[in-house]
Parts: sequence; C-alpha cells; structure tokens
Amino acid sequence: MSDSPFLSLPGAVADEGLDAGVAAHYGSPLREQRLLAAGEAVVDLSNRSVLAVTGADRLSWLDSMTSQRLTGLAPGQAAETLFLDPSGRIEFDVHALDDGVTTWLIAERDEAEGIVGWLDKMRFMLRVEVADRSDEFAVVGYLDAAIEAPARTVVQAASPDGVELRWADVWRGVEAGGHQYAHTDDHPASRWPWVEAIVERSELEALARRAAAGEVVLAGSLAAEALRIEAWRPRFGREVDDRSIPHELDWLRSAVHLTKGCYRGQETVAKVHNLGHPPRRLVLLHLDGSESVFAAPGDVVSVERDGELRAVGTVTSSAIHHELGPIALAVVKRNTDAEATLLVAAQDTTIAASQEVIVPSDAGAAVDVPRLPRLGAVTRG
Repeated sequence: MSDSPFLSLPGAVADEGLDAGVAAHYGSPLREQRLLAAGEAVVDLSNRSVLAVTGADRLSWLDSMTSQRLTGLAPGQAAETLFLDPSGRIEFDVHALDDGVTTWLIAERDEAEGIVGWLDKMRFMLRVEVADRSDEFAVVGYLDAAIEAPARTVVQAASPDGVELRWADVWRGVEAGGHQYAHTDDHPASRWPWVEAIVERSELEALARRAAAGEVVLAGSLAAEALRIEAWRPRFGREVDDRSIPHELDWLRSAVHLTKGCYRGQETVAKVHNLGHPPRRLVLLHLDGSESVFAAPGDVVSVERDGELRAVGTVTSSAIHHELGPIALAVVKRNTDAEATLLVAAQDTTIAASQEVIVPSDAGAAVDVPRLPRLGAVTRG
C-alpha cells in the first residue's frame, strides 16, 4: 500500500496510530468538520484495506461464516457483517458490497491479513477466491448529505464490473433481522449518510491535484471521527477489544441478522439477546473542557463511590466536535449508574463527564420467559 498523495498537500498534518498514513487535518479541523457534515468535503481513507471475493459461491459462503445475511445481496447493495469467534467475541468487521461478480470487503488496514488467512482456510471445495486488492484500489469517504452533494460528484468510484463501488453505511437505520437497543426515536445515525467509495488507487493522484487547485475540498480523519462519534457509530479499530460482543456496541442494528441461521458465535449472540444481558455497554460522553485537557482512547473511566474512584470502563474514541465540544465514546460496565457523573483520567488530571446512554443496562433478555411456580408453593385459583 503506497503513501497517500494527500499527505504532500500544503497544510496536511499526518495522523498517527490507527489512522497513520492519512492526514489528520489540513490546518482547520473544525471547519473541515462543518464542510464534511454539509456534504462538501471528502476524506482520505486510503489506509483501509480492500479485499475481493470472487466465485459463484461467494455470497452463500460468506453468509455461512459471518453474522449478517448476505445471500441475495443485490448488485450495489451495501451490508456490514462481523466475524465472531466460537464464544461470540468480535474478530473482524467488514463493510461488504457486491457488484454481481465480486464481493468487495472494506476493512481496517491491520485486519486484511487475518481476514484473508481465515477465509483461505475455509474455502474447502467451494468455488471462491480471495484476494487483497489494496495495491490497486483505495477508499475515499464522504457524507452524502444531499442528492447532488459536491463530495459525491467529485469522487469517481471504480466500477470494474459495471456497478459503481459506493458503500452506503447501513448504520443509518436498523437492518432487516437486526435489533436496536438504544431507547430513542431520534437516533443520531439518521444524520449519518456516510459513504465509502472504492476508487482506483491512481484516482487519488487526480483528486490530490484537484484539491491543490481548489476544485476539491478535503477533510481529515479528525473530522470524520468527530462526526462518527456523534452518530454513536462503532468502529472496529476503536471500540472493539478482545472481549467485545456485538450487543455491547448496539451492533445488532446493522451487522447481525438474528434469524438467519447458524454461523460461528451465533449461539452466544442468541443467548445474550434472548436470555441475558451484555456485560458492558457503550455510552457517549460529554466531557468538561474547562481544563483544556482532552480524553484519549485508553483513558480509564471511573465513578466516585464511598470517597474512592472505582474504574468502570475505558474511553474508546474521542474528538472535539464543532458544535458539541469535547465528546467521546466509552465502554463501561453494564451496572454503571446511568445518572452518575463519570470521571476520566486524562494525562495528569481528571475530567468530569456526563453520560448519554446508547446501550441501556437492560439490553437483552428479549424473550419473555414465563415464571414457573416455586416447587412446593401453594397456588390459588
């Protein structure tokens, strides 16, 4: 995967860590957020992986191993699906798009080798082939805030088999067979018309030249992250750790089909949803910015109890939002009081934070199991 040409543009500041290889911003992160939200800017996601699965059995094969129903996926139709381990923990997340010939998978940069390795082991005698196409194709993101959004018109999506490769984020609504835990009629995802366009990697050079000429507006990864957090949208590279199950992140709404049949980890998904509760839950934090110290992924979240700080979770994503100020996503213990002020240990100080509940403490236990009379109890008619 070659270096992004956007990093050589004036004002570009390279990101680090998970988003290394692309620009964090181009000199004005908050302005870039506003332009991105309005559908006027595009985001370099060329550090993401682009995988291709071909062959007549590709959709039924992927369907049999992952959490979302993929059989019958129409050309151009987007989907999101999770690879789970036998205990239901999340191993990989992919954004899937089929063009009638190939199923294209967009994943985090560091996921590619693991996904390809796993899929190659599971081919058996089926008519499927898996390839990492990241050297030929790249990803550009934007918010399709209007039918004629400027960002959409400047991004030339690849169409190797006659179908434009534009993955429209399914997080915007609850997918068929899915379930939403968040108790709200005004989910912020409805204002998240996110699109990831797969482009020929050579197209990045053309976009960079147009940006240098003022014909294309760019936003950095900081802008995209702030708007993603506002939308409560989980990201594999941020919200997932080695214990994560889909329920904790409200990921049943977009990436899990609850009635499609067996796949690895399906028993845990069904058991937690129908009979139990996820052990942790995702929250949005509104952080006190008065100290000019901001939270970062990995910072410990605590509550004060009996005069002591007791850890209840961890910040997973954080940003400065152009309207909301400092915000973060965090995963906390299920029984953490939803009304409690949380305290985030950031650098050498403690930041107070109020919670906005995403996954409530009563998530799960969807099946109404009748209570049987206690053995020996007297019942009256």
